[in-house]
Amino acid sequence: MDVSLLNPAVPEDEKRIKEAFEDRNWNEIKSADSWVVFKVMAEFVEGFDKLAKIGPCVSIFGSARTLPDNPYYKTAEDIAAKLVRHGYGVITGGGPGIMEAGNKGAFEQGGKSVGLNIKLPFEQHSNLYIDHDKSINFDFFFVRKVMFVKYSQGFIVMPGGFGTLDELFEAMTLIQTKKIGRFPIVLVGSTYWSGLLDWIKGTMLTEHNINPEDLKLISIVDTPDEAVKVIDTFYSKYLLKPNF
Repeated sequence: MDVSLLNPAVPEDEKRIKEAFEDRNWNEIKSADSWVVFKVMAEFVEGFDKLAKIGPCVSIFGSARTLPDNPYYKTAEDIAAKLVRHGYGVITGGGPGIMEAGNKGAFEQGGKSVGLNIKLPFEQHSNLYIDHDKSINFDFFFVRKVMFVKYSQGFIVMPGGFGTLDELFEAMTLIQTKKIGRFPIVLVGSTYWSGLLDWIKGTMLTEHNINPEDLKLISIVDTPDEAVKVIDTFYSKYLLKPNF
């Protein structure tokens, strides 16, 4: 039974918690879960279809709440523009803030501008700088994150919140466990990220929950030139250059 019918004032969060404890018969479970499976499959198929041939790209992560007058917005825009001029496309989460700045920088330089938007009750809406054939809307965060890491040759991480940290640690975990290649991860804004880095070194490393080598997975910079240089330097070691 829908608990909201018993108490129409039950908040959505509380409703979801109570639903998790409700008994359901096998037909209800099978029907609901089968529908979710098909929705997940559809999102994977659309993502693979649209992104399979985009060429070398760098993902830019960061807060949806960053306003255009924030210095980090301009930094993200400049990084994206420089990446395009160096031959890379840009992938963002497709929303406002840092994501918009990344798509804007790529779009205005005539580069490939990809937006992987997530449907949320607040904050998130597609920005205007995404190539029309490279805009994808997702219901599931985990499908969206697969697209980020599967089609990126590097990660630029601007200041952000929980979502940005989720994306950062997803990339680091997959690289650390060798599920994907050791692509460069660049944190932009030493002042913003220094506390996190200090905690990782002073607590995680000290407690032997990571290895010293894991710290080499990330670089920390402050300027667009430094950020793009990390990407270029990494690929110069392999004599690789973008091919479009």
